[in-house]
Parts: sequence; C-alpha cells; structure tokens
Amino acid sequence: MPQRLYIIESKILSEVIFVSLAGINFIAVLFAAALSVALGALWYSPAFFGKAWMRLTGINHKDLEKAKKKGMGKNYIAGFLAAIVTSLVLSIFIVYVGVWNLSGGAMIAILVWMGFVATNSLGMILWENKSVKLYLINNGFQLVSLVLMGALLAVWA
Repeated sequence: MPQRLYIIESKILSEVIFVSLAGINFIAVLFAAALSVALGALWYSPAFFGKAWMRLTGINHKDLEKAKKKGMGKNYIAGFLAAIVTSLVLSIFIVYVGVWNLSGGAMIAILVWMGFVATNSLGMILWENKSVKLYLINNGFQLVSLVLMGALLAVWA
C-alpha cells in the first residue's frame, strides 16, 4: 500500500509542476532574475548598505580587492543562476495560486519570504552569533527582491 501511495503522490506532483510550467513566462523569469541581481548590486553598494554589510561581515577593502583580482565572474554567474531558480519557483507558486496582478504577486512573495527565507535565515542570529543588523540587511534585500520579482511575474504572465 505505501508504494501505491508514493506513485499517486509523485503523479500528482508531476501534474502540478507540468500545469504550473505551462503557464510560466520564461522571459519574465529571466527579467525578474536580472532585476534581483541589479537590486543586489545597488543594495550592497556603498551608497546603500554595502559599508555596513562589510563591517558586519568582517570583510575589508583588502579582502574585496583580493577577490576582484582573483576574478568574481564565477560568483556572479552562480548568483544569477540562483536568482533564476528563485524566480522560476516563485513563478510556479504564482501560476499555481492563480494571481495575475501586482498586489497578488507581491503577497505571494511576502508569504514565501516570511515562510522560507526569514525563518530559515534566523539561524544566523541564533546559532552563528551574527548580528541582528546583518540579518536585517540580508533579509531586507531578500524581501524587496522577492516582492519586486513576484509583482513582475504576476503582471507579466
């Protein structure tokens, strides 16, 4: 009996993913990922939270220059790929729930952030002795990024 239940569950899951993927605008997914990367460049720049983030993480200008000399291309590519995955999964949620307006997309994003990002990253304060300020900077970025992506993905479906 448990084996039969597994087959039914996997069939339902594959149907949900297939139905959800059918309604996804992949151009919007890529655009939302690019928007997230651009927001990250701005968010962590010295004009916004970059100086505080560097101080709170213990990264200094020498570390930054060393990383630049080493080449950060792989990091940027990995970050963009991660943003694509985030955007795609958020788009699946939006299509599955069936929201097609800015506020609905933003609300799904807020729920995803609250349920998965803010709660899971709380461990950095509880177990890694990171500061609340660092948590707020990083999670503030995630919240704004997800809300922008969710709004864009819902409207541009």
